[in-house]
Amino acid sequence: METSGLTYHKATSYDRRDMTGHYLDWEHQPQIYKEYPGIDPLPLPPDIHLPETKLSSIIKHPGAGSMFNTVDLKALSAIFRLTYSLTARARHAGGDIYYRSVASAGALYPAEIYVAAADVAPLEDGLYHFSIARHGLSLLRSGRFSLLGQSETSGLDTTYPVLTFLITAIFFRSAWKYRERSYRYHLLDAGHLIENLILALKALGLPYVLDLDFDDDAMNRLLGVDSEREVCLALCRTTRTTPSDSGSIGRINDLDGAILRASRVSDREIPYPAVKEIHWAGASVVQNPKPETPMISLVGPSPREWSPLKGIEPWPERIPYAEAVMSRRSRRNFVQQPMSRACLDALLEGVCQDPPGDPKTGPLSGSFAALGLLVGRANGWVPGYYVLDPESRRYGLIDPEWFMDRMARICLDQMWIAHAAVHVVFLSNLGALDRTWGPRGYRYAMMTAGRLGERIYLMAAAMGLGCCGIGAFYDAEAADLLKLNPESRLLYVVAVGPTR
Repeated sequence: METSGLTYHKATSYDRRDMTGHYLDWEHQPQIYKEYPGIDPLPLPPDIHLPETKLSSIIKHPGAGSMFNTVDLKALSAIFRLTYSLTARARHAGGDIYYRSVASAGALYPAEIYVAAADVAPLEDGLYHFSIARHGLSLLRSGRFSLLGQSETSGLDTTYPVLTFLITAIFFRSAWKYRERSYRYHLLDAGHLIENLILALKALGLPYVLDLDFDDDAMNRLLGVDSEREVCLALCRTTRTTPSDSGSIGRINDLDGAILRASRVSDREIPYPAVKEIHWAGASVVQNPKPETPMISLVGPSPREWSPLKGIEPWPERIPYAEAVMSRRSRRNFVQQPMSRACLDALLEGVCQDPPGDPKTGPLSGSFAALGLLVGRANGWVPGYYVLDPESRRYGLIDPEWFMDRMARICLDQMWIAHAAVHVVFLSNLGALDRTWGPRGYRYAMMTAGRLGERIYLMAAAMGLGCCGIGAFYDAEAADLLKLNPESRLLYVVAVGPTR
């Protein structure tokens, strides 16, 4: 059978009548920090001023930030601090647990981030791996590599990269727990990290271009990763309008075998063929696809009438953006209290914002994922199942019914989910996606859901709400509950509401 997004998603579905037993091999638990023996990371400046901007300003008003006119080590340190950093420590009997600024399924953190830097004084031009544990950069290659991997859709015809960030996933970190289903979490977690990175760049006043279309083999070779274990999923560049007048593109030799072996994170790694099959099935990029239909019209349910979304100014934010990043957690202790109308209006306004400047294969415009909403307790809203049309800024009621308990049972009977005020659901017609974009479209859909999920996490933190993403559910039951057509599936659920 030909591998596609739809066939992979179906093959990795959970069914309560057919759940196989699985134990976690704690003796061979994957390492969650990537290290390069013999390479000491260059420390980034630890004491840096972070922006005091509100999250709403960053999301709604592009270019609101203005902290840095040029990129130096302090700017680079601030980017990484806001994107991917250790934010707190909790002591447990089994050892300390460190919270991070980005959400991750099962706290397994498959994502790694690299940067190709050019003219970042006093940093040597080169390709670096970011060490989250040490907040530093490990030099892997010397030279100028920012332009490598530029695609026709990357929007760099009149601008020049200063930094190129490359985001990867290490397969076994998530596969250790989630097995064949883990590629879903690789993509969701990459989306979480992409959104954090883009918000950081916007907050600091740095223009960016997101690129999800590139030569997979070339980027993996550039990074020196073992592509059986770790793969590149996204590029994001900061740009300037004037070209550099020094240096040339570095030569891409194979890196030392020790660097390649750093992609191995356990002494006993079990391969899961379905993960590699769906990833490499999506290695080809479809050029000039057919005209797109908004995903909201392809998944199945359609409301009888639409109502305009009510924007709100200002949002009911309690803390600024940087503090929201540092305090973001997966909080599940929901209380059965209604969410305020202002908070829900702000939440919907936030997820409907489509950042301008993203290329065709990196938007949040609704081409890849549709948005739905299960409302339980929210002031001014009838409980029920709604769908959102972000482009037209409107919503429609599908079914005025109480769905919270049923969705909690579908989410592996985790009944705490029912206590949340709302569930944001991400949906996609995977068959239509395959026909338009090929198997690579599955990456677009899942990373889009991850990006918006991370945005919801941060909005919830800024407004003093709890939030938790859920990627584990009985897939067929979810499709039935949400009235999806045979080719459409639920991708992700994000529960939000007041907490203790």
